[in-house]
Formats: sequence, structure tokens, C-alpha cells
Amino acid sequence: MAKTKMAGESGKKNYGAWIAAIILALFWLVVAFIPFMFMVITGFKQKIETIMYGAFHMPEKFFPDNYRDIITDPTFWNYFKNSVIVLILSLIILLFFSACAAYPLSRFKFRLRGPIYFLIVAAMSVPMHVTLIPVFNMTINMGLYDTIWALVPTNVAFATPISVFILTGFMQGIPRELEESADIDGCGRFGRFFKIILPLSTPGLSTLAIYNGVNVWNEFIFAFTLTQSEENRTLPLALWNYQGQYSSNTAMIMACLTLSVLPMIILFIFMQEKLVKGMMAGAVKG
Repeated sequence: MAKTKMAGESGKKNYGAWIAAIILALFWLVVAFIPFMFMVITGFKQKIETIMYGAFHMPEKFFPDNYRDIITDPTFWNYFKNSVIVLILSLIILLFFSACAAYPLSRFKFRLRGPIYFLIVAAMSVPMHVTLIPVFNMTINMGLYDTIWALVPTNVAFATPISVFILTGFMQGIPRELEESADIDGCGRFGRFFKIILPLSTPGLSTLAIYNGVNVWNEFIFAFTLTQSEENRTLPLALWNYQGQYSSNTAMIMACLTLSVLPMIILFIFMQEKLVKGMMAGAVKG
């Protein structure tokens, strides 16, 4: 009788927890969905509507010319191409070097392991805005100013500490028996890394790719500081084409924002399963 009562109370608690989780999920959906719909709908307004009726007024007639003008603008696609190049190169370099750094920190014991790991964790607290002037001077001295190649190392540098920190914890959860079996089969350290550790770290690498990919895609301050000409600027800077010194085309800006975030939304839709698996795997192993 007591066990039945306890089971009933446990079931009620689980039921209440599910209800609370659903309510919070719906609340977060509304909080995230309303700004997105506001952005999309505002992109269908005419410029005069945003001035006369305000930003929250529904368009009297949907005006698709804003989206059409942006899509047919070759400058927009040049920004898009630059963003894609910077994103792909940054992620490839970042994930490879982060995995190479996390492997010895998670699997080997050596004297400087603690200090190195401490410095990596401490680097996570450095604000990127503090480094704007040194990075700017370094870029000029290296002859990389006003090129998209100046953005790749900055993105990699500021994303490396958090990536190494996460991958180190992820790799520590991989059973050491797998490496011992590889040693018996004559597999060296490089073989163990590329054939065992790296494939088993795919969920963690996928999670980092999505997390850092969104940050690299939306990065503004370094793109604004280290590039000047239109042919070398990235997508977040496309908004500057639709605002002047004394006025701005809000409808065009919202249309441009909508088209800019669509690639990341599509990427998340197709990779959300890997993102969840990576987070759950890291939680279980931790």
C-alpha cells in the first residue's frame, strides 16, 4: 500500500515537471518566435509605412520588392560569399586545432598540463573589444588589413579557448580501454587520435561547429574594424547599405536581416539532432 502511494506521488511529480517544462518551452517559443515574425513582416512593408504608422503596425499591403531588391543585388551576394568563405575556413581550422589541443590535455599526464589548461580557461574571460587595437595594428603589419583573411585568425583565436575547454571534457569521457586495445594492435599516438578519439568526438565537434558557426556568421565588430571595401566585407555589414546619416530604410534592413539569418536557421534545422546528441553525450560522459 505504501509503495503504491509513493509510486502515485512520484507519478504526480513527474507529471507536474512535464507540465512545467511544456509551459516554459511554449513561453520560450513565443519569446523567440515573435521577434522573428516581426522582422519578417516588417520586411514586407514600404518605407513610408514604417515612418507614418510605426514599427508594430501591420502592413496594409504586402510589399515583396524589398526582398526582391536585396536578392537581385550583387553586393548582397558578394557579402554572402565572403561570409561563407570565412565561416568554412574558420570552422575547419578551429575544430582541427581545438581537437589537437584537447587530446593531450585530456589523455596525457605531463608537468605543464595544469598551467596550460588554466591559461586556456583564463583566456575565456578576455573581452574581444579589449584586443581591437592590438589586432588592428597586427593586421596592418601583416598586410592583411581589408581582406577576408584577416577575419579567419581572429575568429579562430577567440573561439579556441571555449572549444578546447569543451572538447577536453568530452574526450576525458572516452574509455581508455579503446586506446589500450589500439596499442596492442600497433596503433601509435597519431593513429589513436585520428582513428579512435577523433571519430568518437564527432558529437562534440558537431555541437561546437553549430555553436561557433552562429557566432562567426553574426560576427560584426572585427568585420567592421578589419575590413573597409565592399568587396571584402561580410553579411552583417550589409545593413550599412540601407541606412544613411540622418535616416534609414527600416523595411529594407529587416528584409536583409531575415535573409541573413535564414542560412543559420536552415543549418540548425538539419543539424539539431546532432546538436542534441552532442550535448547529451557530453552530459552523460561528464
